Amino acid sequence: MVDVTVRGAGIFGLSIAWTCARRGAKVQVVDPFGPGAGSSGGLVGALAPHVPENWNAKKAFQFDSLIMAEPFWAQVETTGGVSAGYGRLGRLQPIMDERSLQLAHQRHATAQELWQGMAEWQVLSTSEAGQWCPPSPTGYVIQDTLTARMHPRRACAALVAALSVMGVEVVAEAPDKGHVLHATGVAGLQELSQSFGKTVGNGVKGQAALLRFDAGAVPQLFADAIHIVPHADSTLAIGSTSERDYNDPTSTDDALNDLIDRATRAVPVLHGAEVIERWAGVRPRSKSRAPMLGAHPLHDGQFIANGGFKIGFGMAPKVAEVMANLMLDGRDEIPEDFRPEASL
Repeated sequence: MVDVTVRGAGIFGLSIAWTCARRGAKVQVVDPFGPGAGSSGGLVGALAPHVPENWNAKKAFQFDSLIMAEPFWAQVETTGGVSAGYGRLGRLQPIMDERSLQLAHQRHATAQELWQGMAEWQVLSTSEAGQWCPPSPTGYVIQDTLTARMHPRRACAALVAALSVMGVEVVAEAPDKGHVLHATGVAGLQELSQSFGKTVGNGVKGQAALLRFDAGAVPQLFADAIHIVPHADSTLAIGSTSERDYNDPTSTDDALNDLIDRATRAVPVLHGAEVIERWAGVRPRSKSRAPMLGAHPLHDGQFIANGGFKIGFGMAPKVAEVMANLMLDGRDEIPEDFRPEASL
C-alpha cells in the first residue's frame, strides 16, 4: 500500500518524500533519470537569505526554512549515515560604496527585529572580519549568520540514503498510488506552459565551477554578484550564471570562464586554484519567481511543488513541511503568492 507517490527526485521531491516518510506514510519516489539528475545535482549550495527589509510572506517562509535547516539535515544525516555537507557558517559581502554602507547599517536594525534574535546581520571592518575576508572598497563588509552552505549532490545522496533506511527507494517507473505530487522541475513547468498556451515558468541555465581549494570552515562569500562557497570536502564552488537564452543546457563556455576570472579578481587568494569540474544545468523558475506549491493546475486531485529557482535547497525543509501537512493532514498553510494561480 502506498500513501504518497512523489514524481521527481530533485531536492523538493526528495525532501517531501523524507518528511512524509518520517510521519509514517508509505512513500514511493519515481524519477526515470534518477535522484539529483537535474539542477539539484549542481555544485554551489548557497543557502542565503533575502535582505532583511520590506518583509513579506516569501521572505518569512524562507527565514523559517533556513532556521529549520540545521535540525532537518542533522536528522537526515543521522538516519542515513551520509553527510549533506551542511554548515551554517554565515556569509561575508563587500560593501562597495557609501550608500551601500548606509543601507547595510539600516538593515542591521531591521534584522534584529525580523530575524527575531535567531541570526544577525552586522557591518564589520575588513580587519574585524578576519583573513578570509574579501577586499572591500569601503573597508567594510556585511556579515550575516543565517547563511549556510551545503553540497547539492551530497545533500541529494544523504536524502536517498535516509529514505532507503525508511524503506523508500527511488525507482524509474511506477504507477500512481495514493496522493500524487509532481516535483518535476523544468519539464513540469513546460507542461503547464504548453497546456495553458502562455509562459507559466521557464528554465534558466546556470554554469558553475568546482575548485580544489581547502578554505576550512569559513563563511561563504558573495562578491561581484558571485557565490563563492567553501565545501566541507576541501573543494570550493563558484557560481553561477543566469542565462535565459541558450542552445545546449549542459554545456559550459566562456560565460563560465568569465565567472571564474571575476571570482579570482574578487578573492585573489583563489588565483591558480585547480578547476576540477565545470557544470551547467537548467533551473526551474516560475513566472511569479516564488516556489509553486499546492493543487496541481492540470491533474485533478494531485499536487505540485516546483519553481525552486536559486532558493530550492534553502526552501526545501519548509516546502516539505507544508506539502506534507497538505497531503497527509489536509492543512493548507501555503502563502497565497506561492500558489500556482500566481503564475497562471
